[in-house]
Amino acid sequence: MRNNSFYTDFDFECVDRRRTDDIRSPFQKDRDRILYTSAFRRLQAKTQVFLSGEYDFYRTRLTHSLEVAQIGRSICQFLQHTSAELADDRFIDYDLVEAICLSHDLGHPPFGHAGEKTLNRLMSAYGGFEGNAQTLRILTETIYSESDRRTGMNPTRALLDGVLKYKTLHRFLDNPLNHFIYDDQARYLDFVLGGRDFPAERPPGKTRDRFRSIECQIMDWADDTAYSINDIVDGINAGFLTIEKIERWGQEENLESDAARHLLEILRFIRERRVNRSFSFLIGRFIQACGLQPQQTFMNDLTQRYSYRLAIDPEIKRQAELYKKLSFDLVFQSAQIFQLEYKENRILSRLFDAFAETYLGDGAGESRLLPPSYETLVRRENDPTKKARWLCDHLAAMTDGFAIRSYKRFFDPDFGSIVDLV
Repeated sequence: MRNNSFYTDFDFECVDRRRTDDIRSPFQKDRDRILYTSAFRRLQAKTQVFLSGEYDFYRTRLTHSLEVAQIGRSICQFLQHTSAELADDRFIDYDLVEAICLSHDLGHPPFGHAGEKTLNRLMSAYGGFEGNAQTLRILTETIYSESDRRTGMNPTRALLDGVLKYKTLHRFLDNPLNHFIYDDQARYLDFVLGGRDFPAERPPGKTRDRFRSIECQIMDWADDTAYSINDIVDGINAGFLTIEKIERWGQEENLESDAARHLLEILRFIRERRVNRSFSFLIGRFIQACGLQPQQTFMNDLTQRYSYRLAIDPEIKRQAELYKKLSFDLVFQSAQIFQLEYKENRILSRLFDAFAETYLGDGAGESRLLPPSYETLVRRENDPTKKARWLCDHLAAMTDGFAIRSYKRFFDPDFGSIVDLV
């Protein structure tokens, strides 16, 4: 294992117990465990932008996560070669950042952000639903199925901290739409911070959520890079972003000179029929926009992971924001996407209602609508909130296709038979 003075035993400590030693570093073990889980494999059939399976070349949550991991590793490599703060024996661990990037979307439900919004609404009486909080739950409590129980993967503190983009509990916010963790995850937040409380200048909300380890910051910029650029590519390939639509959008937006130049660059890529290659080149530009800036925080004496801020070139940051706005206005705000979201909301809502009718409340029935493992977990719980969370786990774990087939099996009289395999 390569010597690296950037990390200490505090960073390597695991949630539950000491791991057995082998030739791998603790962060390599984190990465390897994620790669071999069913939760990671299911990302291949979950929506990124376009419904999974609609066409075979659009990105899914899995391909997106792999791209984010590659970008994250490349940022680490670039920083090590360009930052005076780092050295051969003191560097941001590539394997740790890769593990964080691979796991950052594990908690996302079927149907992308539309599914996330629907589940949060359905779970409003039971503590809400949030993709990042669900990722934390998977890593710490549910990633492995063992007989009649679920367990976590015993992750390191540095991995959990790197995944935690948001550090505000649900109960401190007023009916939040997103950007929170579940109330019963306070113990993991306490573990990540080594038992320390946030100072007064970081109250619950955005100020607290912006307090992120350097590895989390790298993952977040790698994520921004991947989806701001690649959503444009998928939008062009899908026919949502055409020369005519982009030109009209640019005229309506009255863009500043730099933004107008970036838009002209996109139009040139389309006209010259080199969209994929040219946007892949832009990823390198986004990687090389990174730098490190030292900072003082209340965690600096415990770990170096909070000793630096990831500084992004302001022009590149504005370019990423332009790409995201272009995708939002012309792709995500299109009638076709809204129609899909309407359908997806209906699918998840009716499935949840069916499960709630069977398993929650005084009138809970004896029907068995869940797979055996979840059936056992839900039936032995007395607390309605915990029951609802297990039901939500089941829905969130579904792939797009499985959710659609389940809906048909429940509500389409002409679909399915007793001998169907699911």
